[in-house]
Amino acid sequence: MKSPLDADGRRPGLRRMAAALLVGTALIGAPVGAVLAFGAPAVAQSQPAPVVPAPLVTAASGSFAGLVHQVMPGVVNVSITGHEGPARIADRDGGPRERGGQAIHGAGSGFIIDPAGYIVTNNHVVKDADEITVTLDDGTVLPAKVVGTDPKTDLALIKVKADKTLTAVEWGDSDAAQVGDWVMAVGNPYGLGGTVTAGIVSARGRDINSNPLEDFLQIDAPINPGNSGGPSFDAGGKVIGINSEIYSPSGGSVGIGFAIPSNLAKTVIAQLREHGSVRRGWLGVQIQALTPELAEAAGLDSARGALVAEVQKNSPALKAGLHQGDVIVSFGGKPVAQSKDLPRLVAETATGTTVPVGVLRNGKARTLSVDIVLQPKQVES
Repeated sequence: MKSPLDADGRRPGLRRMAAALLVGTALIGAPVGAVLAFGAPAVAQSQPAPVVPAPLVTAASGSFAGLVHQVMPGVVNVSITGHEGPARIADRDGGPRERGGQAIHGAGSGFIIDPAGYIVTNNHVVKDADEITVTLDDGTVLPAKVVGTDPKTDLALIKVKADKTLTAVEWGDSDAAQVGDWVMAVGNPYGLGGTVTAGIVSARGRDINSNPLEDFLQIDAPINPGNSGGPSFDAGGKVIGINSEIYSPSGGSVGIGFAIPSNLAKTVIAQLREHGSVRRGWLGVQIQALTPELAEAAGLDSARGALVAEVQKNSPALKAGLHQGDVIVSFGGKPVAQSKDLPRLVAETATGTTVPVGVLRNGKARTLSVDIVLQPKQVES
């Protein structure tokens, strides 16, 4: 994970898992074309789920079969056709025409959160799509439309119309997931729909320099290109993560996968459903991590909190009296253990609310009240 960044700002070996194909070669660098280009079906059919409720996974049972039967009807395959890069421009008469860009065909995963047809997936699965197709567990194929996307968290909400009641899965509590807990991933790797893998939560709070709000769960349940957007379930059959990226030198699973925590995803998806976009709060500071040396210079007993490097003009932080050199140790009553905690806490705060911000200034604690406003475009915190 400490390898230098490559040309596009990402670490070598880090792969997003939407199996988007371009001239038979995966955009992510994995050889996914071998599955889809040689006559193999893009979507594999899975068996109908039994009607009888199944038991949860237990150490005594030694089987995930009951859990699979419980959740499988709520997991879908997502296929897209589209163009990467500039593809559509307007003629003078107002009609569209194509110029530039390259045709792509991609496959990912998703899961139903509402019987009305709302489906969660990754933004990178659908971002270049002209057409989206969803295949249900029973083989039903439905067109889908985008309700909203959020590139910062790599989440998207799409919707289908069906002539039957769909089976939805339930959100779980990702904060309750502990390292060592069972986790089961379901998805569409390499176009092989209905694939189930199992493992454990390997780590929490992973920062892989993908976005400023990331707080990934690391899992060792094998996930591969095409698993993107699919769910990771806990032993109770609740979604605790959305599978998004892997770390791999080859493009395939080496047991290091990353899932967006459900508690982060729930708030984003709720806003996408209501507004079609995410309305984030804004504090208006530039921050940096506290090293032991900086903590000592600030009069702290440990390197905790977020050091304010700059207070932006006309920002809520400036109006509330935050200063350069302050160390923010809590926000809205929640601790800021590391600098990366603050952007996420601010972004999750509803605009128009006033929150207490705990700071240490010259070693002395004080609490400021900040009026959170809507985040301007191209501003991170």
